[in-house]
Amino acid sequence: MTTFPVTASTLSEKALGNFIKENYQLAENFECKLFRTGVNHTYFLSNADTTYVVRVYCHNWRTKAEIQEELKLLELLNAHKLSISTPISDKNGNLIQDIVAPEGLRHIVLFTFAEGEKMRFMTNETCFAIGSIMAKIHTITATKIINRINYNADVLLNKAYDKLNLFFSDDLNEMKYLKQISSKITTRFEKTVLSEDKKGIVHLDIWYDNLSVNNVNKITLFDFDNCGNGCLILDIGYFCKQLFFIEADKKEYETKVESFLNGYKKERNLSKEELDLIPEAGASIFVFYLGVQAQRFDWSNIFLTANYLKMFVGRIKNWLDYYEQKKNHC
Repeated sequence: MTTFPVTASTLSEKALGNFIKENYQLAENFECKLFRTGVNHTYFLSNADTTYVVRVYCHNWRTKAEIQEELKLLELLNAHKLSISTPISDKNGNLIQDIVAPEGLRHIVLFTFAEGEKMRFMTNETCFAIGSIMAKIHTITATKIINRINYNADVLLNKAYDKLNLFFSDDLNEMKYLKQISSKITTRFEKTVLSEDKKGIVHLDIWYDNLSVNNVNKITLFDFDNCGNGCLILDIGYFCKQLFFIEADKKEYETKVESFLNGYKKERNLSKEELDLIPEAGASIFVFYLGVQAQRFDWSNIFLTANYLKMFVGRIKNWLDYYEQKKNHC
């Protein structure tokens, strides 16, 4: 009987564990467990003393050259002694493993485990610490260029819309709204002149799910899979927007976002032009991630319904409306 082709597969925990133990010369008592599937698949490899993270990149998601650029960035940040999850070399000094899955070539990287816990409801002190480490990263990456995607308005908004348009009609009110704000945000970006030191390499996904907290002052960042080039305010706007939807009490949001920005400004200056762009920066990345969900239909198909689009676009609208009202009351 012929084996039927697949578009995506989930690797066997046991087989992957044996593969990693052999290539990295780890003890036999390490056990491999699937943590979650998603844009990439994540496994934990652990014994009583140590835990590692295994990222299995999905087929045709990242090229090997793109992954190499991500890992070079991690090594740069690690050389500056920043608290991040770092890649680990195998017995031959290689950071990337290649395997042939049923759907085709997939890449694997072993990372250090970010000790601590995920903290959805963060304290002011934690927000301050996150702002501080983000600013330290930006101080290192400002003016630098990585050989990866450039996060401009066309990529964040227009191309994301085109991907969504394959699933949703232009006639939907939510799609009309996305087109409307995309035009406004693009114009806003074009009219804002930022100095070169306000641009560089961005993480683009810093929020509570991609960091661990050992205590309020010890933050470890991970998952740089979406790193690329862009205005540094994109990272700031995205974190603020995530915080906005975690904190239902907007007075609580304001105190925490102030702590976050104070932590950032303690390490690095924020210009008025950057601060004024926070609403558009946060909204543009949320539009971009809608496009990613459409692009990666194999894992996100449960999200791609009219109801989900209505909910997600509603969040973007609430965020922009909130800042528009703030501006009008100033």
